[in-house]
Amino acid sequence: MRGAKSAKWVAGAIVVALAATACGGGSGEEGKKNPAGKPAGYVSIDVGEPQKPLIPADTNETNGSYVIQSLFTQLLDFDAKGEIVYTNAESVDTTDSKTWTVKLKSGWKFHNGEAVTAQSYVDAWNWYANIKNNQQNSFWFADIAGYDDVHPEKGDPKADKMSGLKVVDDTTFTIELKDKVPYFNYKLGYATFAPLPKVFFDDPKAFGQKPVGNGPYKFEKWTHKKLIQVAANPDYQGPNKAKNKGIQFKNYATLEAAYQDVVSGNLDIIRQVGPTDLPKYKQDLGDGAIEQPYAAIQSLVPAFYSKTFKDIDPKVLQGLSMAIDRETITKTVLNNTRTPATSFTPPQVKGNQDLGTDVFTFNPAKAKQLITEGGGVPENKLFIQYNSDGGHKEWVTAVCESIRKATGVDCVGDAKPDFPTDLEARDNDQVKSMYRGGWVADYPVNVNFLKELYHTNAESNNGRFSDKEIDKMMEDADKASSLEDAVKGYQAVEKKLLEKMPAIPLWYYRINGGHGKGVDNVAVDFHGDLELTGVTAK
Repeated sequence: MRGAKSAKWVAGAIVVALAATACGGGSGEEGKKNPAGKPAGYVSIDVGEPQKPLIPADTNETNGSYVIQSLFTQLLDFDAKGEIVYTNAESVDTTDSKTWTVKLKSGWKFHNGEAVTAQSYVDAWNWYANIKNNQQNSFWFADIAGYDDVHPEKGDPKADKMSGLKVVDDTTFTIELKDKVPYFNYKLGYATFAPLPKVFFDDPKAFGQKPVGNGPYKFEKWTHKKLIQVAANPDYQGPNKAKNKGIQFKNYATLEAAYQDVVSGNLDIIRQVGPTDLPKYKQDLGDGAIEQPYAAIQSLVPAFYSKTFKDIDPKVLQGLSMAIDRETITKTVLNNTRTPATSFTPPQVKGNQDLGTDVFTFNPAKAKQLITEGGGVPENKLFIQYNSDGGHKEWVTAVCESIRKATGVDCVGDAKPDFPTDLEARDNDQVKSMYRGGWVADYPVNVNFLKELYHTNAESNNGRFSDKEIDKMMEDADKASSLEDAVKGYQAVEKKLLEKMPAIPLWYYRINGGHGKGVDNVAVDFHGDLELTGVTAK
């Protein structure tokens, strides 16, 4: 993802785009503000409160990811087609898919003037991976030799450095993996691989509130649950240098409120229009309306620790899947803004395949049969958890109605007030039955939608799905001799997942957002993020 978002959880329903000095440099025009309270030349966008402090390896949801990607730049990124574009790296090479050599572009600096060096990356990655630091994305470093020493399954770490990371000189370091991983360079496009300045290690907690990055923008301020503001970094050397003077990430309680501010001119960009405004947003916004497919999928994820789904027969989940009328819901409730899913991965990633199954096809009679054969749903009732600030209520209601009518199983929406609250319930194993899962690509390979969600040890496996056969198949695929063979291996994994049903895929995302008349050059990248660095203020 241009720097992916941590294999990010998507906040919005219909779409959402998986991103400094302790005090930003400012634009020189800080005192000049428009009627919306925005500095001249800045661009505003609706982005809610991040779940966690602004540390790259502790962010795996879209709100925080947007900010992280503005403040930090990792080794590489992806273009609109999902192909690799080098940012801070000059090259990332390997001859055997096990040992990788990274050469950095010289002259890069953090926002406080410190040089970005090979050591900046190695120190950051070692800290991210260490179990004592409790980072959400530590699992992303598990391929590296020595990870198990800094992140053991039990007990304290045996070391504070991974043996697989070696600094050669200021602009060169090597990465030795435990085994071959042919797609490892793609993983490096995820923002969690960003470097850190030395000041971070003095006080990580304070840093998370006022981060110092190496990205296209410098941190200015964070008024919690209201606004995060960043200023363009004039010294940035990457290909995505800001064409505006700064960004305001504004928090809204509902998509409808954000939409009204776009229409009235008090907000420049909305990432996703809510269901109630979808029928008219193209007329309201005219040339500012945006509609584009991207690499993300919506699903229902069972909490396998819950009394509803603990030790459940997969037939029950297959039956529930067949009880959902995806075609009708996407055409009516979602106003033709989604495409019914036929797999666990979206079309924009390498290895996407049509699984050729009827499990995703609406069939009330077979749905009821499978649920009965599988022993039924305990208490004949289930809950679907979702965040109220993401525009999900309408389609969750429709899905529950579809399940109820087709099978007689009672289905109820379990609304949480905002996305952070929703995520905390998932993280703390407090989901009653299942939750709304929305996943956007961190890198454009099927692995990102399979291993990062369904491996037993995956950080984002909040449903706690665990299957030794699946884990082994993933490990074997990771050892393939080429990227193509690894992709094929994960295609086999996906076919096996259909038998296990770790989730119920619903539909593929399409961004349906827009912008007002105060900005121009608003584009969308392959994983649905609005490319904020290219937006110009009129």
